[in-house]
Amino acid sequence: METEQRIVTANGITQAVRVAGPPDGVPVLLVHGNCSSSAFWEPLVRHLPGTLRVVAPDLRGYGDTETAPVNATRGLRDFADDVAALLDDPTLFADADARPVVVGHSLGGGVAMRLLVDHPHRVGGLLLSAPVSPYGFGGTRDLAGTPTTPDFAGTGAGTANPDFVARLAAKDRSEDAPTSPRNVLRTAYVADAASLGADEDLLLDSLLTTATGDDNYPGTAVTSADWPGTAPGERGVLNALAPTYFRIADELVGVPTKPPVTWVRGDADVIVSDTSLFDLAYLGSLGVVPGWPGAQDCPPQPMVGQTRAVLERYTAAGGSHREVVLPGCGHSPHLERPAEFVAELLALAAVPTA
Repeated sequence: METEQRIVTANGITQAVRVAGPPDGVPVLLVHGNCSSSAFWEPLVRHLPGTLRVVAPDLRGYGDTETAPVNATRGLRDFADDVAALLDDPTLFADADARPVVVGHSLGGGVAMRLLVDHPHRVGGLLLSAPVSPYGFGGTRDLAGTPTTPDFAGTGAGTANPDFVARLAAKDRSEDAPTSPRNVLRTAYVADAASLGADEDLLLDSLLTTATGDDNYPGTAVTSADWPGTAPGERGVLNALAPTYFRIADELVGVPTKPPVTWVRGDADVIVSDTSLFDLAYLGSLGVVPGWPGAQDCPPQPMVGQTRAVLERYTAAGGSHREVVLPGCGHSPHLERPAEFVAELLALAAVPTA
């Protein structure tokens, strides 16, 4: 399939949405991750059958959607509310009561969880691709999401690499530094840069649409008395991901309508991992961030273990889930292993395969 872009007004903002397939096709909603846009789904859409109705929005502050502010104190609800409003747009879904399979990548996985909790009757299935933990990103010590410090020090906007942010703002396309967006794409988004293939520039273009600043990426930070000296502020994307504001585990387990969940992850993911290279506690344990107080006071977040524990609770409470681990795959299973990813998506959508 090929996509076309629509511009719609929903939840009070102008949203850019890629659509493909017949309006009355099997509905699929694709929610992209941080520092990307709906263009990140383009390589996947090429592999999908024409019987699907694919809707892939740019989240606020990404792609061609309006650069509306992100209120971090709402967790990821600003994004989820934007996406939920699209479900009622008749130009996107022919069925006024469409219940799409919602596919969420990374941050988009958290948005998909929020969408399910807030609108359980509108979600037909959940495909979580390398999702953020239901306890947020960083700052928790165990499978129950226990805070490492009261203010979740070491999470939020203050953890962003300032050179990467500056290069994002400058639309840097070079490969002259490890923190250039191109090199981050090659080394963090995937396990093998060769998997980007001819789509590398398309994906880099997508990454470079990220709106930077206090209201978007990365957001505001406040000082903390605890290591490493920074804690989440109340504005911007990385704070919305922080466990201060995004802690959805209990709500997810308690949702009254429980569609099936498929969780797809790569075992070589360096972003969402129990040994994440983006978790300051893990970097501290490696000596990369100085002054780490040690594993007893500030252990790395067990991100994968937390997601597994919450999905097991979800299943025990009457739902169902399936964990799919792709060997040698990094943070973007839909890019790195499209055939296996499509198979999981079609199974969840109950679409027959050839």
